[in-house]
Amino acid sequence: MARYTDSVCRLCRREGQKLFLKGERCYSEKCALVRRNYAPGEHGQGRRKNSEYGTQTRTKQKAKRYYGVLEHQFHKYYEMAIKQAGITGDNLLRILESRLDNIVYRAGFANSRAEARQLVTHRHFSVNGVIVNVPSYLCKAGDVVAVRHTEVEKIKSAIEANSARPKPSWMDVDSEHMSATVTKLPDRSEIDFDIEEHFIVELYSK
Repeated sequence: MARYTDSVCRLCRREGQKLFLKGERCYSEKCALVRRNYAPGEHGQGRRKNSEYGTQTRTKQKAKRYYGVLEHQFHKYYEMAIKQAGITGDNLLRILESRLDNIVYRAGFANSRAEARQLVTHRHFSVNGVIVNVPSYLCKAGDVVAVRHTEVEKIKSAIEANSARPKPSWMDVDSEHMSATVTKLPDRSEIDFDIEEHFIVELYSK
């Protein structure tokens, strides 16, 4: 399976926005965006002129990097969003938010989505009592995501570290019993991702 293996801090710097790809580091003064708030590379501090197409492409790249999804799968989600009733951009973000790795991260069981993907792949989570080791599994309203091995130190430390982090209003998180219930799929106003998703729709509509 293809995946990004370079420095993830470069991605935040390129987008000029925290994508929270490094867990606790993103909340500290060690964050690369805090220390070097400009794009990476030799010409990172140069002035850039963005065309309409450039803005649309950058927006798509930002969303892909934020959720840790590559192009083929991202486009697949877009096609799913088109077929659903409602606003396509909202549908796309809702699909991305319903991924199992994102649910695990949002619930505070992992410090980053990359860590959540690893934990899911290693069979540490179940959905409605059934083991699921596919990070891209799409959860539905009413699904209960639970930690299978409560003694895993990485999960326990993540729960402790993220105890003060606000949990999504569309999830019921029980940190004591290490489980999270998806009470409903989120509305756009409940997704705290600063992005203009209509640019993605415009790009794919061409």
